Amino acid sequence: MIRLVAALLMTMSGIYAAQAAEPSADAKFYRTPGEAKAAWRKAEAQAALNDDGRWGGAASPLGEGGAIARLKDIANIQGVRDNQLVGYGLVIGLNGTGDSLRSAPFTEQSLRAMLDNLGISPPAGTSRVKNVAAVIVTANLPPFAGRGSRIDITVSSLGDATSLAGGTLVMTPLAAADGQTYAVAQGNMVVSGFVASGQAETLTQGVPTSGRIPNGALVEKEVTGNFGQEELVVELREPDFTTAVRITDTINAFAKRRYNQAVAKERDSKSIRLRKPKNISATRFLAEIEGLPVVTDEVARVVVDERTGTVVIGEKVRISRVAISHGSLSVRVTETPTIVQPEPFSDGVTAVEPNTSIDATQSSKLGILGGTDLESLVKGLNQIGVKPQGIIAILQGIKTAGALHAELVVQ
Repeated sequence: MIRLVAALLMTMSGIYAAQAAEPSADAKFYRTPGEAKAAWRKAEAQAALNDDGRWGGAASPLGEGGAIARLKDIANIQGVRDNQLVGYGLVIGLNGTGDSLRSAPFTEQSLRAMLDNLGISPPAGTSRVKNVAAVIVTANLPPFAGRGSRIDITVSSLGDATSLAGGTLVMTPLAAADGQTYAVAQGNMVVSGFVASGQAETLTQGVPTSGRIPNGALVEKEVTGNFGQEELVVELREPDFTTAVRITDTINAFAKRRYNQAVAKERDSKSIRLRKPKNISATRFLAEIEGLPVVTDEVARVVVDERTGTVVIGEKVRISRVAISHGSLSVRVTETPTIVQPEPFSDGVTAVEPNTSIDATQSSKLGILGGTDLESLVKGLNQIGVKPQGIIAILQGIKTAGALHAELVVQ
């Protein structure tokens, strides 16, 4: 009996070990994500019936219409983000285009502090160099960047330097919002702008007081996060309740065929909670679901830029049937002065007699505008034959009349 129990335990241990080595519990039927993605469409309705409602209900009836996009293109994973870094440093080696130390006293203070650290103590107020500039260094620390990784940095002048071309950034610590140093920057500047000056003219191309250093910062400390836990959160870039429900239904329909369980639960219009299946890493789990196609939805919106005359109309914009009269007034003023000469041998002088002609022309077009889709709306606007500025005025008038069933955003 003892031998039988021991053999049974060994068999169960082998089964668990085999399951732990597999990417999912149902891998014997769907060995690749491609096979599972091909099967989830056919069994979506049947798989949803076995859900208890805690991690997603039946398939949503909101899956019609809208554009189809991958999950990775419309959402992010909470906590997987960049971190901003900033630091103060000095750029040296400039060709007489640095800060004037009298106008930028902080540059002289920084220069003296740097020399003190190197064992040199110059007297105060004796430096008159023009090849040093105080700068602010900024960078974005990408997620999962480990020690020894290199990141790009941007260097911008803080004083009255005229150009940073040819300069070298001295070792500069980069700190985050918590005050801790996460990277150290140093290297030669790459400046795209330039300044050429003479006695009577100065030519400036681009921005010579700002530049970049590719791979100019070395990461010295990692940012700890909560990635890899049992529960993950997906955040939409554009919050929308309908899209959040569609994402939940799509992930659950795929997960029931792939892992034999639902893993998603909508929380609000922006976030969806994911429960990571057992015996699979968070990286593999997200890699399998981030390519799922999702039917997106958006708010009906019209964006107007009055400075450039740009009008962007969303697909869901609808306008009730309205009649529009749009007229234009053109005034032409013509000056035809007449030269009047005096009679011969008279005391008169030559004079100019003004002659002004003013013509005013007003044209107006009456059109009926309305449509149930974007194509009909665009055709109606084109039939009126107005310029972009006129279209902006028409849309604002339609919104005031209550016939524009969309959000009007004026920039």
